Amino acid sequence: MNEKLIAFKRLLDIMDELRAKCPWDKEQTLESLRHLTIEETYELSEAILDGDLSSIKKELGDLMLHLVFYSKIGEEQNAFDIKDVLETISEKLIYRHPHVFGDTKVKNTDEVKDNWEKLKLKEGNSSVLEGVPLSLPPLVKAYRMQEKAKGVGFDWENPEQVWEKVLEELEELKSEVKREARKDKIENELGDLLFAIVNYARFLKINPEDALERTNKKFKFRFQYLESKAKEKGQFLQDMTLAEMDVFWEEAKKME
Repeated sequence: MNEKLIAFKRLLDIMDELRAKCPWDKEQTLESLRHLTIEETYELSEAILDGDLSSIKKELGDLMLHLVFYSKIGEEQNAFDIKDVLETISEKLIYRHPHVFGDTKVKNTDEVKDNWEKLKLKEGNSSVLEGVPLSLPPLVKAYRMQEKAKGVGFDWENPEQVWEKVLEELEELKSEVKREARKDKIENELGDLLFAIVNYARFLKINPEDALERTNKKFKFRFQYLESKAKEKGQFLQDMTLAEMDVFWEEAKKME
């Protein structure tokens, strides 16, 4: 047997043992695992952004355990088992890739994505946006909805048009703020601006979620460096001037 199949079978056997003999594993349900799976997914995401291959391997294993766990519970409920899960995704991949497993011709990645969305509509989806989970974080949701709308031709023609839309939305936001509009009016314009920026990022082939998270990590490093330097001097941040803090901030930037 192939080594990969042997390793996968070993995980399945371990899952059977845990489900039969471990009190904690025996108590788990599809619902109780849900928040843990989300946590594991974010841990994998962080490892990917850090470029830490060792951590990526570990986090993939944790996530794989969850997939096997869900499949085991499905088997116990006579709903589906791991074979059904694997066969379902295999059939979907074959159907969604007619340019690989059929006679369809494509020129580039964009055409692959467009065909993917069109095939999903043929499968019975009433809207191309049905595949975007309601529980996704708003930034990710905006990006995915725009991608899916593009798949059926609803999109801007070039980045310059999108940038003009960003500037337009920025001016509308500034106008509402300047006239001290109601909070909901300002919030609405801010949402439009963020949506436009996500659209522009998509045209630049940059994932806005990744870009923002990298900036989050950068800010965290710089701010914690500032805190550590203040502590070394026996100072509290709240007692320092912005100019004093900026000295350490610039030091942190040079260290990156």
